[in-house]
Amino acid sequence: MTEEEIKKIIFQLLKKIAPDTEPSELKPYENIRETLTIDSFDTLQFIVALNDKLGIEIPEQDYGKITTLKDLVSYILNKRAATAQ
Repeated sequence: MTEEEIKKIIFQLLKKIAPDTEPSELKPYENIRETLTIDSFDTLQFIVALNDKLGIEIPEQDYGKITTLKDLVSYILNKRAATAQ
């Protein structure tokens, strides 16, 4: 799965969680929650949806590592690479 494919999935899932926003306009280093003004419950729903869609587990202790689009994409790429081994 490429970085662009991951971004597309992220944007689709964020749009479901926050339909009044434009996730595709997120800049790589913007804080996702702050920029899209989504609360902690919506953030949790988003993470659960990512877990389901991508088949990866994002433990609660890692939530702080995935605050920006760039961080999240890198995290997912690394997780997928680690589970592929």
